[in-house]
Amino acid sequence: MQVTVGRVGRPHGIRGEVVVGVRTDDPDVRFAVGSRLDTDSGGPLTVASVRWQSGQLMVRFEGVRDRDAAAALRGTWLSVDSGTLDSPDDPDEFRDHELIGLCVQTADGAVVGVVEDVLHYGQDLLEVRRTGGDQAAGEILVPFVKALVPEVDLAAGRLVIDPPPGLLDPEEAV
Repeated sequence: MQVTVGRVGRPHGIRGEVVVGVRTDDPDVRFAVGSRLDTDSGGPLTVASVRWQSGQLMVRFEGVRDRDAAAALRGTWLSVDSGTLDSPDDPDEFRDHELIGLCVQTADGAVVGVVEDVLHYGQDLLEVRRTGGDQAAGEILVPFVKALVPEVDLAAGRLVIDPPPGLLDPEEAV
């Protein structure tokens, strides 16, 4: 699975440098000189040089030697294979791609659905597609906090939720 790490922005200067909008927690590793990044618009790009300027990441890619070539890359999404990512040191930290596809169950083992997406707003939310049984079809949003999601078992492909009244069945909230 591909994981987005950045997006090429405007060219900077005349020697092929571009501003990159960072979409990773570890830009110094992902954009290290020699790193190969997959793109959504053609072949991979290899980082030739990198520097920070006024809080913005400036990158020059191999083979991109002037402003015109840099401008042609504008809007290109940069990604890496999720298999190349190191596991987080914190056992309670997860990457979005690890959570997507997990089976969601309640503490008593009732299947709720499958994690479709992880949304990052003021609060991280799991978007869960309801499946099977007597449950209403559709999607629910589960705040991704320890109190509501006490267990995440990546090896078993599931996570356990402890939903408050009304989260799974709005009628219970009344």
